Amino acid sequence: GECEVCIINAALLYGFEYLGNSDRLVITPLTDRCYRTLMGAFHLNYGGAPEGPAGTGKTESTKDLAKAVAVQCVVFNCSDGLDCRSMGKFFKGLASSGAWCCFDEFNRINLEVLSVISQQVQTIQYAIRDNKTLFVFEETEIRLVPTCAVNITMNPGYAGRSDLPDNLKALFRPCAMMVPEYALIGEIVLYSYGFEDAKNLARKAMGSLKLGSEQ
Repeated sequence: GECEVCIINAALLYGFEYLGNSDRLVITPLTDRCYRTLMGAFHLNYGGAPEGPAGTGKTESTKDLAKAVAVQCVVFNCSDGLDCRSMGKFFKGLASSGAWCCFDEFNRINLEVLSVISQQVQTIQYAIRDNKTLFVFEETEIRLVPTCAVNITMNPGYAGRSDLPDNLKALFRPCAMMVPEYALIGEIVLYSYGFEDAKNLARKAMGSLKLGSEQ
């Protein structure tokens, strides 16, 4: 039997992968918008690209959506030492396992490598679009499990980051994640621990922490 997960007009097949009983994210309007963008991207066989400063929940939102649709999500921290051969091996495993991946700080990879990666991602996306079960990737014929998806996160404006080439940008749907809703997250977490006046407590805690961070 099959089970579909739907958001608006986007639908994905439920993966039935048991990923353990781990903590879940608090759903705020920001994470909800991220989910809608990612689901819409996967529905059209694109990847998702949340971008914004560190600590806004880009990677965690991607992982949490993967958990919601019961698909394994592998997080990979990118650096400028990555080459296209190691990325090719990663993509081969991804396509034949049907898992999602999230390349963290994707724009730290060198520009020459990024242009090769765009060809690799495009090959996988075209194979999914053509409903293939086998496809040729870098001269090797591999099995394709169509639930696989490539996601990237970016921290724009930091030193040592390169702008993505246009042909690579076209393969992903961007989602800006700038400021998390700390008060709402604090409120829900406090309610989950059994505090009655969580709304006021969260507001006061957030005010104190904000003042502390500005010292």
